[in-house]
Amino acid sequence: MEWSACLDEYEKLVIRMTTPRVVIDNAVCPKATVVKVDSARKHGILLEAVQVLTDLNLSIKKAYISSDGRWFMDVFHVTDLNGNKLTDKSVINYIEQSLVTIHYGRKTGSNGLTALELTGTDRVGLLSEVFAVLADLQCNVVDAKVWTHNGRIAALMFVKDCNSGSPIEDTQQIDRIEARLRNVLKGDNDIRSAKTMVSMAVTHTERRLHQMMFADRDYERNPILQPSGDSPVVTVQNWVERGYSVVNVQCRDRTKLLFDVVCTLTDMEYIVFHATIKTSGDRAYLEFYIRHTDGTPISSEPERQRVIQCLQAAVERRASEGVRLELCTLDRQCLLADVTRTFRENGLNVTRAEISTTRDMALNVFYVTDAIGNAADPKLIESVRQKIGMSSLKVKELPPLVYHQEAEREDQTAGVAGTVLLSLGSLVKRNLYHLGLIRSYS
Repeated sequence: MEWSACLDEYEKLVIRMTTPRVVIDNAVCPKATVVKVDSARKHGILLEAVQVLTDLNLSIKKAYISSDGRWFMDVFHVTDLNGNKLTDKSVINYIEQSLVTIHYGRKTGSNGLTALELTGTDRVGLLSEVFAVLADLQCNVVDAKVWTHNGRIAALMFVKDCNSGSPIEDTQQIDRIEARLRNVLKGDNDIRSAKTMVSMAVTHTERRLHQMMFADRDYERNPILQPSGDSPVVTVQNWVERGYSVVNVQCRDRTKLLFDVVCTLTDMEYIVFHATIKTSGDRAYLEFYIRHTDGTPISSEPERQRVIQCLQAAVERRASEGVRLELCTLDRQCLLADVTRTFRENGLNVTRAEISTTRDMALNVFYVTDAIGNAADPKLIESVRQKIGMSSLKVKELPPLVYHQEAEREDQTAGVAGTVLLSLGSLVKRNLYHLGLIRSYS
């Protein structure tokens, strides 16, 4: 470690004492890479550690968090998205270097872009209108994430000027962008809660989206659709003898689940002193021992209910239903406006979106349902793909309901032996369909 000339020996000692010690071990567990972090405890440092791992799209299979006085220890069992241990030396080195510096906070570069924050009432075609306005105002969307939950939408978009390629700094142009986007967001009945903000500030996109939806109080709103039978189960009880509130979360496992829960607890000003996270199959079980930043547990029934609501919302925001469509094509002006307009004209609603640009290529992911939130008709998806480009827009995931309905139709039209053959044939067709090699499997 290089020392600044202005540091005295005491300051160097403090830095040595507070710098996290990181060990990454591939030998101790047969199925996962074990990441151990020992550090001085401070509010938010657990979130920083989890963020390092989830930003790499690693899956956390198990975790143990324990705090002893002013010190804490985290142990994470992680794999890549394919369930394999981490073997890439560059990835392992990056994790070590990033975790060593978490005590001092992490910086996210703005890359010369202007950030747009949007919240309001969700409706079919809203995203199409937003992208159309930005295209008209000569704003090129380079990167964006859009979440919807309980009838609300939150979006964080990073844009630059189409002509100059520079961030948008002109105050009059910023005022025009904010005003026009606010008009789109408020529609006919959301005059008060529609919000837009232009910022040059550096922020972590997904944490900021959680904060925006939390500030919008999406957790208090009733869902537009009836929740599925797999909604997260959250319980909160007080362990009076030890002065902890014990939070349990049970839900379907997915990537970045731990980040979403820890992010919400941190932003609600709770400190996690101990925690156990484990997964079994597609289920996740999370247990946290928490206190307020002032050292007290949860003290009232309204507060307990609020924690339950907020954690349920945190789990649900990223767990969007719908068909996953991936668009990979040359980037151009008005691309997003044209693609989302095609979705709108065909009755598809975007429930979540991830927009990114690499050099001249647009790499975009959309989760879509029909206009009322049900699974979209595969034939309609194929029609949209034909209009946008079969080679550019690929289907990567279909909701379980579509598979279930397809299987039922097969069972009704064949005997036991015939069903086996049809199921195998259908499975092959679906795989070909996902790869874009056939237009339909129906």
